[in-house]
Amino acid sequence: MTRNTKKNKGSAKTEDFTKRILGVLRKDPEREFNHKQIAAKLGVDDPTSRNKIVRNLAQLAAKQKIEEVNRGKFRLLGTEDYYRGVLDLTAKGSGYVIVEELEDDVFIPSNNLNKALHGDEVEIYIYKRRRNKKHEGEITKIIERKRTEFVGVLQLKEKFGFVAMSDPKMYTDIFVQRNKIGDAKDGDKVVVEMEEWPEKADSPFGKITQVLGQPGEHNTEMHSILAQYGLPHEFPAEVEEFAGKLDTSIKEEEIKKRRDMRKVLTFTIDPKDAKDFDDALSFRKLENGNFEVGIHIADVAHYVQPDSILDEEAYNRATSIYLVDRVVPMLPEVLSNNACSLRPNEEKYTFSAVFEMNKKAEIVDQWFGRTVTHSDARFAYEEAQYIIESTASEIPSEISLTGKSYHAKDAVVSAILEMDNLAKIMRKKRMKAGAISFDKVEVKFDLNENNEPTGVFFKTSKDANKLIEEFMLLANKKVAEFIGKQKPKKTFVYRCHDEPDDEKLASLKTLVSKFGHKFTVKDKKSISKSLNKLLEDVQGKKEQNLVDTLAIRTMSKAYYSTDNIGHYGLAFSHYSHFTSPIRRYPDVMTHRLLQLYLDGQSSAKEEEYEEKCKHSSNMESLATNAERDSIKFMQIKYMQEHEEEEFLGVISGVTEWGIYVEVVANKCEGMVRLRDIKEDHFDFDQENYAIVGRKTKKVYQLGDEVYVKVKNADLVKRHLDFTLMGTRQDVEE
Repeated sequence: MTRNTKKNKGSAKTEDFTKRILGVLRKDPEREFNHKQIAAKLGVDDPTSRNKIVRNLAQLAAKQKIEEVNRGKFRLLGTEDYYRGVLDLTAKGSGYVIVEELEDDVFIPSNNLNKALHGDEVEIYIYKRRRNKKHEGEITKIIERKRTEFVGVLQLKEKFGFVAMSDPKMYTDIFVQRNKIGDAKDGDKVVVEMEEWPEKADSPFGKITQVLGQPGEHNTEMHSILAQYGLPHEFPAEVEEFAGKLDTSIKEEEIKKRRDMRKVLTFTIDPKDAKDFDDALSFRKLENGNFEVGIHIADVAHYVQPDSILDEEAYNRATSIYLVDRVVPMLPEVLSNNACSLRPNEEKYTFSAVFEMNKKAEIVDQWFGRTVTHSDARFAYEEAQYIIESTASEIPSEISLTGKSYHAKDAVVSAILEMDNLAKIMRKKRMKAGAISFDKVEVKFDLNENNEPTGVFFKTSKDANKLIEEFMLLANKKVAEFIGKQKPKKTFVYRCHDEPDDEKLASLKTLVSKFGHKFTVKDKKSISKSLNKLLEDVQGKKEQNLVDTLAIRTMSKAYYSTDNIGHYGLAFSHYSHFTSPIRRYPDVMTHRLLQLYLDGQSSAKEEEYEEKCKHSSNMESLATNAERDSIKFMQIKYMQEHEEEEFLGVISGVTEWGIYVEVVANKCEGMVRLRDIKEDHFDFDQENYAIVGRKTKKVYQLGDEVYVKVKNADLVKRHLDFTLMGTRQDVEE
């Protein structure tokens, strides 16, 4: 396994100055450099880059990675053999340490982990590199544990117990003394807290803090998923009590401080099963022939005040979590489903971005600020889509939706049609500018009253979804531009997305060629254009989900930062998150900072907000992992009920121990182990993403269509094993 975290070379604003500065100092460790000399070495001379170098030098000195020998002059500090970084363990037991100032991650063999665990911040010693070899090292100190609570199954003995871990990256079980087992019984799934790891002990010692239930049971596994990532499933009583005492009534004195937009036509478009509505659109035609479009967002920051117990809880969570059968909200229900939900026929406090647009979807004027609004109607996406589709050619005199009739000439119908047209123009411009069109198919489940999956369906993005998306993107972009282009620079929360990794792009090119697709990687613009063409070409084909997934994996991960590098995927130079403060803490920060600057206040502290951005990015990653695990659990549960059926699938991955097959009908992915294929002994052909039979020379290759049956569906390990029935051609003949 090789890994590379090397950034692409690009403009000065996207490059990682920390690594490059250390590279300059490392080449001449005895020499002292000032910021101008470093700028010259790096080949940059613009004020933004010079300021960034000065800031990075100060941060590196504070971290004691370099020293300021004389005023404004720096050199490398200490030995180069020791570094700090974060351990990323593999399921095989070895690991990699991600070191900020090194281009490549450092490989750590399993015998050199020295009791460090996945995610820990560690100190490592790097061995002298052999020519053309990767960095390899040993962990010498655990600086900070990433976590101390883990999920596993209790194996109880007479005088003690062991908790066997559920996480494949947790390579040791945890020893529990009898008096620290509590009410847990043998075989229970539990949360165990690691208390110590004695020097000569093979396993750490811990205590059981929570009994989750019997492995495999629905609620047990859902709570296990949350606990595995250290995520909550309920609010502390004191937070619920605090939220319950908030005054959520609409006050006349507060209305006077806001722009009153209650008489402007306003409506929401959301999923049909949505319980909270944090965004609404308003629309009216102006006398000059232009349109006024308002994007109105629940004013969460009005209720969630800084340093309150409610704010602390929202920050700690940082995001709502969407498991298949439940939502774990960032805010208590009194806010998320009531005071901050823009429900129809109710007045609400909102924070708005209001644009005057002409018929070419060009922005003529803009306004940002706090408002009070009144939602006139609520539409599900399907209803808005019906309006768009049914009026595209022949307009019926009356459109009936959810028990209410709308005349074809009603203002709200006209508004949806006009905004759909504007959205399509804006989307076309975005694509032309180099934005990438990821309309990935989402897997959804039909659930019965017991949350058991009874069916699988796919959610795709249609015109109504894209209408909302374009106006939310517009608000996010324009808010970020409004602050980001001010002088002097002001601290703000940006949603950043770096250029894709060159090696991953090369791998994608090789992979898609197996399906007969072409992919160009000449330059930034050709990549975007070629990627969009690829995503369009695979629409509706057997390899669509696989190619969509692989294409997304080539992209860098989006993250929050006060250091704006733009958003590659959207082709925006400035982008923020402003439109979902009910479910994302960064949006709350964006609202607070925007209001601060609208009030003429000085810039907030960058270091404070950068730390909050990092926390928000980390929590988003954990929530995403939990959501994926819940989908995997539900897919396996669904497949348990269909063990006797044969399924058509596509080979979605090939490894030395087996092939992965994704079922076409429901996107469930499972493994066929090489040892279970009885027709021949198969060898792994890495270069061609295939397995080849020794005697028959039969080939199973990435992208081939095959039939499979369920061999084993393990809800506890969330693993699906298939039996291979043969290729599609073999079986159907």
